[in-house]
Amino acid sequence: MMRALLAALPLTTVLLTGCVAPAPYVAPAPYGAPGVGYVAPVAPPPGVAVVAPIGVAPGMGWGWAYHPRFGWGWHHPGMGWRH
Repeated sequence: MMRALLAALPLTTVLLTGCVAPAPYVAPAPYGAPGVGYVAPVAPPPGVAVVAPIGVAPGMGWGWAYHPRFGWGWHHPGMGWRH
């Protein structure tokens, strides 16, 4: 019996090498990690007026800042932007 299993082993190895296995799970990088697309707040360019926020801040740690592409909005160092 053992000899039959060992004889069939190369055949099963050849047959199983063609199977498709799912890619291993890779946890997403945290926001602000290098290469994740973090945009830091910048000083508004000359001639851009400061626009006051309409409501209250979304929570602790949020600040009113200027985004270089979208303009004024709430910025949190760990959670990004909310416009």
